[in-house]
Amino acid sequence: MLLVIGFMGAAWWVIASRETPAASAEPAFANTPSSFFSSSATRKLRQQLETTKGELTLVQGQYDRAQKVMRYSNRFDIPAGVAATVFDASIREGIDPELGFRLVRLESEFNPHAVSKVGAIGMTQLMPSTARLFDRSVTREALYDKDTNLRIGFHYLHTLLDQFHGNVRLALLAYNRGEDAVWRDVRAGVNAGNGYDKSVMGNYKGTGTIQ
Repeated sequence: MLLVIGFMGAAWWVIASRETPAASAEPAFANTPSSFFSSSATRKLRQQLETTKGELTLVQGQYDRAQKVMRYSNRFDIPAGVAATVFDASIREGIDPELGFRLVRLESEFNPHAVSKVGAIGMTQLMPSTARLFDRSVTREALYDKDTNLRIGFHYLHTLLDQFHGNVRLALLAYNRGEDAVWRDVRAGVNAGNGYDKSVMGNYKGTGTIQ
């Protein structure tokens, strides 16, 4: 019994004699370089995060565009390259792609070399005289280029939508008949329709433009 008591007492003395860390001792990470938590490091990290977020937004935008282009390609049974050209041209000119595709399908069936009996040319069937109102330097031959043709044709359509205060039906009729003829009927209280607007629009319910 005394042996047990003596052993326990010796053990207590050894434990008590060990150096006890001060309560105010700094934690292990206290020696970490202060620059790890500096404002400059924080700013750099935030900049990297913003850059990454911007890159992700760009990739998402490219993915969304590709999906839309493929849908139009399948729906109108045209090559993806042609669909991409029409889609991008409509976006650049502020035209709703849905309306842009419908108009090009009716006007030319997406044929950049289409020529009408009255001399309208290309995918949006522009008369050279009309095209030169928006681009004085454009030639008849240039209107066979799909990028040039779509750019001017969609710009013309956007102008008509503005003239007719967002009335898609009247803007389309003016595209087909000429704005003077349509305004004359509107002012006379006569129905300006000739069926062209219905052929383009079908069940279209949009505003014709994008913001």
